[in-house]
Amino acid sequence: MTILLTGVAGFIGFHTARALLARGETVIGMDNLNGYYSVELKQARLNELQGVSGFTFHQLELSDFEALKKTLADKDITRIVHLAAQAGVRYSIENPAAYVTSNLVGHANMLGLAHLLRVKHMVYASSSSVYGGNRKTPFSEADMTDDPVSFYGATKKSNELLANSYARLHGIPLTGLRFFTVYGPWGRPDMAYWIFAGKISRHEPIKIFNKGRMGRDFTYVSDAVDGVVAALDKSAVLSGMPIPHRIYNIGNDHPEELMSLVHLVEKGMGREAEKHFEEMQKGDVIHTWADISRARSELGYTPGIPLTKGIAAFISWFKASPFI
Repeated sequence: MTILLTGVAGFIGFHTARALLARGETVIGMDNLNGYYSVELKQARLNELQGVSGFTFHQLELSDFEALKKTLADKDITRIVHLAAQAGVRYSIENPAAYVTSNLVGHANMLGLAHLLRVKHMVYASSSSVYGGNRKTPFSEADMTDDPVSFYGATKKSNELLANSYARLHGIPLTGLRFFTVYGPWGRPDMAYWIFAGKISRHEPIKIFNKGRMGRDFTYVSDAVDGVVAALDKSAVLSGMPIPHRIYNIGNDHPEELMSLVHLVEKGMGREAEKHFEEMQKGDVIHTWADISRARSELGYTPGIPLTKGIAAFISWFKASPFI
């Protein structure tokens, strides 16, 4: 059986591809290699995958449905892991059009492709951003998610609604994963932990928003990948549901204060940062916390990497990386 994996040159996509290939799956990777952050980093991830038995790659735009059909119609794809998206909360304020093209048109096209190819299951990336300014903790999949505070979060909520309609109309098993602040080696340069490490290495001050009064449920990338693979393997859970669409939180169920992250990065880099305490940024939220009881019971999902260990692993990779 063949798995189509979109966003394969991205952070979570790259790690997911490695995990699937390691267990002998055939993976068709797809990515548009856009320039939101370093294309060199994305290409380096791809270089790690090229030559691995069972892997092929296509550079395509998800917004081009005809190109998708032409490239993939004869590939005998049985499952899809759709992780491609325009990432970034703050960038969605500056350039919302990019999110419409990638996250809305692209996602709708992937649903159409899943229907056209009659795949057995599609797992797609949602985000904790759908919870918006939710003040109830921890965040549960049963919570209301109709008040996103960022345009990015709004597109991810829209993805879930589109998926639900396709599952209802066409009976396609679909699973959405709400990722909570995924971090680790080969990560994204726009994420706080990477920004902090980079600025500390260059002796530059770091900005700490909301004066440090923030918290996140940080999820180490291997734990996130375990969630993706477990969800992909559990499509049978959906077979008895009136609408074969299920949402899961993929987090650590252990929120950490922002300043704890800062201190761990400082420790790893061997230097204290000069800190500039700023006000809250538009589109950001004060805290996140994943209730993962549904994923635990239905997927057997059990995250195991604490922030101390995860940041140490990232710093070790970062210090040896040419992408500083």
